[in-house]
Amino acid sequence: MNVNIAIGCDHAGYSYKEYLKTHLTDQAFRIRDFGTHSTDSVDYPDFVHPVAKAIENGEAAFGILICGSANGVAMTANKHQSVRAAICWMPEIAELARQHNNANIICLPARFIDRDTARQMVDRFLNTDFEGGRHAGRVNKIPAENC
Repeated sequence: MNVNIAIGCDHAGYSYKEYLKTHLTDQAFRIRDFGTHSTDSVDYPDFVHPVAKAIENGEAAFGILICGSANGVAMTANKHQSVRAAICWMPEIAELARQHNNANIICLPARFIDRDTARQMVDRFLNTDFEGGRHAGRVNKIPAENC
């Protein structure tokens, strides 16, 4: 596939991260794993900021972040310019996040979805294009410096 994906998680998302890495590697995506690397308790921002920076500086086209609720990782990632991190809980939401919002990071709530749903959402997210058109103007208004 030749697409670079940055992935990171906290302890609650560790098993999902490992599962998704295998799935995506099997599809020939290039994965850069920013951790965590165990189920030991950690602070999610330590792993979110490197993923968001990889998006900001063009090292990765997309990011995947996983924590218990997805709220913490999304809040942290969205502090970065040019990052549009979307919390998703079903495949249709993941698709709309790409189509309408040009999201470049998907945030998954590991404690509220199963691994199969996570895989379906990531597949939809990575295989859906931004529609542009009327949505482009709205997306361009997202950065705070544009208000």
